[in-house]
Amino acid sequence: MNKILIVEDDPHIAIGLEDNLKMEGFDPVLAQDGEDALRKVKEERPDLIILDIMLPKLSGFDVCRQLKRQGSATPIIILSALGQESDKVTGLELGADDYVTKPFSPRELIVRIKAVLRRVQTAREFGDTCEFDDVKIDFKKYQVFKAGKEIKFTSAEFKILKLLVVGEGEPVSRHAILADIWSEEVTTRTVDTHIWNIREKLEDDPGNPRHIITVHKIGYKFVK
Repeated sequence: MNKILIVEDDPHIAIGLEDNLKMEGFDPVLAQDGEDALRKVKEERPDLIILDIMLPKLSGFDVCRQLKRQGSATPIIILSALGQESDKVTGLELGADDYVTKPFSPRELIVRIKAVLRRVQTAREFGDTCEFDDVKIDFKKYQVFKAGKEIKFTSAEFKILKLLVVGEGEPVSRHAILADIWSEEVTTRTVDTHIWNIREKLEDDPGNPRHIITVHKIGYKFVK
């Protein structure tokens, strides 16, 4: 049974989430502020965190920042009324795995929770590193090297790369990438832009890629 830490200061939302998660077979734990969240992460060792942003004592962004600085690999889904693109970008760049805006569909949130947990489990089974040509990817440390030199990736770029590499040889649709990486407001054009950025960083000839391959009318796949 997966343990889910709910960090939410609104008791109505927190209790509603708790009830929905229990019905889906999860083990929910509640925290009402940012400082309590950091304590509960150490005490309860949750499998996933649902994190509000506007929290007492310590904001959700600060919680996310501190957890990542401590080396925490616990996946985070931000659940917030802050719906501006800049807020979403900030959350994802800080290392959150998904961003859902309020008001939200409980059913959609459950689907996103399961998707993130599935992705994390698949990555654990896959291993911590992957090497091809002169590229080395360290999934545990969130690092990518080409010819021995570290290449900086944004959080979204790294997540897309990981999604494709873990599913080596299998086409991944643009909509599947959207569902795993972003909220529904982002368009498939954003996926294409990020794919191009990844190719520029990893491929010797981005215009004629050998590893990040376009699958016509579907999406993309990774091949060694």
